[in-house]
Amino acid sequence: MSGGSVPGRRTTVRVVVAGDRGTGKSSLIAAAASERFLDNISPVLPPTRLPADYYPDGVPVTIIDTASSLEGKAKLEEELKKADAVVLTYACDRPETLSRLQTFWIPEVRRLKVKAPLIVVGCKLDLRDEHYPVSLEQVMAPIMQQFREIETCIECSAANLVQVPEVFYYAQKAVLHPTAPLFDQESQTLRPRCIRALKRIFILCDHDMDGALNDSELNEFQVKCFNAPLQPAEIVGVKRVVQEKVPEGVNDLGLTLTGFLFLHALFIEKGRLETTWTVLRKFGYNDDIELRKDNLPVPSKKAPDQSVELTSEALDFLMGIFSLFDSNNDGALQDSELDELFSTAPESPWDEAPYKNSVERTELGDIRLSAFLSQWALMTLLDPAKSLAYLIYLGYTNDPATALRVTRKRTLDVKKQQSDRHVFQCFVFGPKNAGKSSLLSSFVGRPFQSSHSSNSYHSYVVNAVDQLRTLILHEILEDDFKHFLSSKESLASCDVAVFVYDSSDEYSLKRASEFLMDVARRGEDTGYGVPCLFVAAKDDLDSYPMARRDSEAICRELKIDAPIRISVKKREMNNIFWRIVNAAERCHLSVPETEYGRNRKQYRHIVNRSLVFASVGAAAAVVALAAYRVYASRKSHSAS
Repeated sequence: MSGGSVPGRRTTVRVVVAGDRGTGKSSLIAAAASERFLDNISPVLPPTRLPADYYPDGVPVTIIDTASSLEGKAKLEEELKKADAVVLTYACDRPETLSRLQTFWIPEVRRLKVKAPLIVVGCKLDLRDEHYPVSLEQVMAPIMQQFREIETCIECSAANLVQVPEVFYYAQKAVLHPTAPLFDQESQTLRPRCIRALKRIFILCDHDMDGALNDSELNEFQVKCFNAPLQPAEIVGVKRVVQEKVPEGVNDLGLTLTGFLFLHALFIEKGRLETTWTVLRKFGYNDDIELRKDNLPVPSKKAPDQSVELTSEALDFLMGIFSLFDSNNDGALQDSELDELFSTAPESPWDEAPYKNSVERTELGDIRLSAFLSQWALMTLLDPAKSLAYLIYLGYTNDPATALRVTRKRTLDVKKQQSDRHVFQCFVFGPKNAGKSSLLSSFVGRPFQSSHSSNSYHSYVVNAVDQLRTLILHEILEDDFKHFLSSKESLASCDVAVFVYDSSDEYSLKRASEFLMDVARRGEDTGYGVPCLFVAAKDDLDSYPMARRDSEAICRELKIDAPIRISVKKREMNNIFWRIVNAAERCHLSVPETEYGRNRKQYRHIVNRSLVFASVGAAAAVVALAAYRVYASRKSHSAS
């Protein structure tokens, strides 16, 4: 398996050569470029380019020589940080230069946080004492064990032109076909991401879905990846090799997934990494074994107050996937079933914040369909590219452009007095201990807790309010409020805002009303005003004497609905989540108006009216002038 052009490939490889003075750096570079040994060369060569046809991969290599002096340290550091690969040299006739790689050069590369692969090269092989033969493997094995970033070790002689081209071939190969993402050298096994990607590719090629690649499917795979069919004898040979090593890798139907993975591990062990990389890249993967961005046609938002949602086609696909992996048909996915569902993706997308613990689970900890779809809605809103990529990992084979839709601008929704959205994001503001976290927890069916530790804090929760509408609650901590509101577009992605206060605490009401006023003012300044709801939490506790009157006065002043009184502890929620969504849908209502906003609106009204009068007056003057000119013309004609 070889050959074929590969999309997403680098167009050049930049190799930086470093090492102690006199280890043969410049001679090595000059010999590679000229294919002969040069006696007199500059101490530091200018950038040297090996053309695209120098190596089989057809990618040019730019080689950067460096000085070892203290004066050249800043330039050396700069070049190392820009390197795709680093060649570190030592002199075969000077063992102390090899020790310096361990004590200085490799630690220096680490200090600079250079992530490029390292190629360790012994130069001046012709000068090594023949009476003291050295085994490169024995010398380098402990060093490679200590420094895992070393990709390859090789010895060469520029004077005798021994293994000179190979040095930069291995450097280029380490960049174009890196080992680390595919293979764990220590355990000698394929890495999990590589296995998951190859599993997806296997499933895509298994057209009859019988769990094995028959000869026809194998041939189609070969042609797609390498532009050349396999001969019947070659297919037989491949199966024989697999069957001898892993009997379960082949069955009566063809090559199984086990056999497919074994073949790739075999290629890598034999140094044929380009084979596996060619396959991965043909199926759209980048060097991190994720789908390339150019394979993800994410619709772009033209305005900050637009959002991205899944289309009905994508939702239908996800419902089908849910049913397929619900192996016991209980209407919920266990963690093991969820793991299997995402086994063709780089990893589960929901194991980390903000997705972890953001949806409702059953008493057994399983996820129902509504929670599954809600989780996808959250991921699509926050990271549309990731959502689209994971749809494709799961097997979405429709045109990717049909999976996502961009909503209308919310400012346009306000003018039309209706929303075209199905997923609404609600920002939840309030002071500490007001009951924000309890509100979020109750939305996803978690039992009431009298206190919440920082470890239990979840900034997002999401759930379906009904079959058509999904609500996302995003908690903004009190300590983050000022920084959050400093951005001009802070409210652009918000469909509705909720301000929670402890109805038994006068200070809590005061702080919540300050937050409300700040958000209202920010909305007026930026044009991203949002419907707002005031929520009196902990209604089971005794209110302070003037609580109800004060809170209602605040709402009247800002022209929003009276406070919604809830008690999470008593499960008296006053239909709050439906009311939040209803406020988001009726986006032209419940938008608070401050005195500043009213004055500014009145000023604009006066200015607009003045402009109208001015334009009417100007129009009248133009008409009068035209009439006068007609009159004067007629008078002139009659006089003559």
